[in-house]
Amino acid sequence: ASPMSQPLWQPSLQRVADAHLTAFFEQVESDWAVRCDSYSSLYEWSCREIGKFWTSVWRFGGVIGDMGDSTPLADPEQMPGARFFPDARLNYAENLLRRRGDADAIVFWGEGRIRRRLSFDELHDRVSRLAQAFQAMGVGEGDRVAAFMPNLPETVIALLAASSVGAIFSSCSPDFGVEGVVDRFGQIEPKVLVCADGYYFKEKSFPLLGRIAEITARLPTLEHVLVAGYLNDEPDLRALGGSGGGAGTGTSGGLVRPLQASRLDEVLAAQPGGEIAYRRLPFNHPIYILYSSGTTGKPKCIVHSTGGVLLKHLCELGLLCDVKRDDRVFYFTTCGWMMWNWLVSALACEATLLLFDGNPFSPRRRVLFDLAEAERMTLFGTSAKYIDAIKNAGLDPARTHDLSPLRTITSTGSPLAPEGFDYVYGHIKEDLCLSSISGGTDLVGCFVCGNPIGPVWRGEIQARALGMAVDVLDGEGRSLRGEKGELVCTAPFPSMPVYFWNDPDGARYRAAYFERYPGIWWHGDFAELTEHDGVIIYGRSDATLNPAGVRIGTAEIYRQVEKLDEVDEGIVIGQEWKGDVRIVLFVKLKGDLELTADLIHRIKAAVRSGCSPRHVPARVLQVADIPRTKSGKIVELAVREVVHRRPVRNLEALANPEALDLFADREELET
Repeated sequence: ASPMSQPLWQPSLQRVADAHLTAFFEQVESDWAVRCDSYSSLYEWSCREIGKFWTSVWRFGGVIGDMGDSTPLADPEQMPGARFFPDARLNYAENLLRRRGDADAIVFWGEGRIRRRLSFDELHDRVSRLAQAFQAMGVGEGDRVAAFMPNLPETVIALLAASSVGAIFSSCSPDFGVEGVVDRFGQIEPKVLVCADGYYFKEKSFPLLGRIAEITARLPTLEHVLVAGYLNDEPDLRALGGSGGGAGTGTSGGLVRPLQASRLDEVLAAQPGGEIAYRRLPFNHPIYILYSSGTTGKPKCIVHSTGGVLLKHLCELGLLCDVKRDDRVFYFTTCGWMMWNWLVSALACEATLLLFDGNPFSPRRRVLFDLAEAERMTLFGTSAKYIDAIKNAGLDPARTHDLSPLRTITSTGSPLAPEGFDYVYGHIKEDLCLSSISGGTDLVGCFVCGNPIGPVWRGEIQARALGMAVDVLDGEGRSLRGEKGELVCTAPFPSMPVYFWNDPDGARYRAAYFERYPGIWWHGDFAELTEHDGVIIYGRSDATLNPAGVRIGTAEIYRQVEKLDEVDEGIVIGQEWKGDVRIVLFVKLKGDLELTADLIHRIKAAVRSGCSPRHVPARVLQVADIPRTKSGKIVELAVREVVHRRPVRNLEALANPEALDLFADREELET
C-alpha cells in the first residue's frame, strides 16, 4: 500500500481500552440503553439525540450542581433560541475547584526566569480570599471583572473568584495598546480591573502602570484596580494615583471619582480565606465575555454561559483530548485568546495547568520542550504557526528531549499543512495523537477536533466534535461530501453565545451566524468532509478567492508556497481586476533573500502542480512582513482592503499594524 493509504498514527489497543471515550460508551449504554461501538456511531447518535448526549456528558464529567427535572433541551428546533437544561443550577468555579490536596494545580514559567507552583489547596485558598475581597467591594451577580494580564496564575484566580460570586469575567493580553483595551472593556463597563505591573517578552521587561493609568481614566465605571506584582514584588501604585497601596482618583469626562488602587497580594492577605460560598446560578448565566478579532470595526462582545462552557469543555478536554486526573495540560496562549479559557477548564478534569508567559523562543528556541520535559507534559497545545516555525528552525525534540509522558498535541489558529503532520511524527514523537482542531471564539470550543481512539490521516482533522451537527454546504444549502463548501452546524449546541453585549434585540447576533442559511449556524470557514469522515479546512470563507467564479481556499496556496525553502510565509488576496478577481500573492522570504524571476517561476509551478492552474497567482510580490492578529492569525481581509485603498478599521486588533503599509500603493498592482 502507498503511504498515503495508511494513517500516520493508530492508537494501541491499550490506549483505546484506557480512553475516557471508551468508558463513555458504557455511560451512554447505561443511561439510554443505546449501544455505540465506534466514534462514528457515537457521533451520529450524539447529533440525533442532542439532549440525551449532553445529559450523559454532565453525568460522565461529574458536574457539581442540580441538573433540574425538566427537559435537557427546550425549543430544540429554534436556532438561535434553543435552551439547554433550563432549570439547572451550577457554578463554574465550584466545578473547577473540586480537587483539593498538595498536588500541583498550576505550574507557571515566565520566559525561563520566573517559576512558581500552586497546589490545589493553595489555589482554593487564593480564590477564596479574592472572592471575599470582591464581595467586600460590592461585586456580585452580573457585575463585570476585567483582567489586563499576562498568563499568570493570578489571572486564573481572578476568573475563578469572579465566577464564584456570579460576576462576569473578561480578559485582554498586555500587548494590547490603550485603544485596543478601551475598545473592549469600554463596551462592557467593568467595576473592577485586575492587572499586572508589567510583563516580559524576548527577555525585555515592559512596565504597564503608565498605560493602565490611561486605561482607567477612560473606564468611568471602574471602582477598584488590583495590581499583581510581576516585574516587582511591590509595585509602586503612584502612577495610578495611589500612594503605595492607597486610594487614588480617576478622572473621566471632567468628573473625579474615587478609584481604589491596591496591590493584589495585600488584598488577598487581608481576607481570612476558608470555604467558598459558591453562588449556583442558571445554566445560561454569563461566565465571561470574549471578543471577536475586531479587524472590521469595534470587536463584538460575545457573552458565554456558565453551563454551556463547562459542558463543552468537559466534552472536548475529557472525551476528545482524553484529559484525565493528574494529566499536565499546556496551551501556548495569551489571555486574549479563547484557548486560554479552554485551558483553564482542564481543572474540571482534575488536571494540572502548565502556564507559560512570554516569547515561545525565549530564552532558548526549545524552551517549550524544556517545559514539556521538566513538567512531564501530557497535552501540548499550540498553533500551526509554531509547528511551522520550529520545523523551519530545524528543531528535533524527539532527539533532544524526553517526551515519554506526552500523549496529545493539539494545533489550531490556522490549518496545519500536511508537512506539519510529517514534522510532528518525524521530529517530535511517533506515538501521539495529533489533533488539529478548529472552532472559534464564538463557541469557545471546536466544531472539528481530535479523536483519541481513531487514526490520524495526513493533512486531515480527525473528526467532527461530538454533539455538533457539522455539515458542509454549497451555496444552495445542499450537503457536500468530498467537495469544498461552507462549514455549518445544523442543530443547537450548549456553548452557543447567550447573546452579544449591547445587542438588545439580537440583530447583530443573528446577522453574525444565521443570515447566510436561516436556522443554521454559518461559521465562515471553507471546508471539506473527507472519505475518512475527517475534515480539511481551507481557510476563512470570507477570504476565499473567486477567480472566474471558482472558489479557492487560501490555505491551499500557502501549503504549496511554503514548501519552497526560500519562502518564510505568504499572504494571498483576491484583487478586483477588469471585472473579475485575480490572485495576488505576497511572500516574506527567509533572511535577506530577494525575489527573483526564477523564484517567481518556481512558486507558480508549485501552485500549478500542487493545486491547479486556476490557483496560480497573477502577481507574486515580496514584502518584509505580514500583518497578523494578536493571536497570530494572518489578516487577509485587512490586506485586501489596503490594496483596494479602502479603510481598515480597528488596527488595535493587530500585533504589527505597521506591516499594512507595505501593501499600500504598490505600482505592480496597477498593471
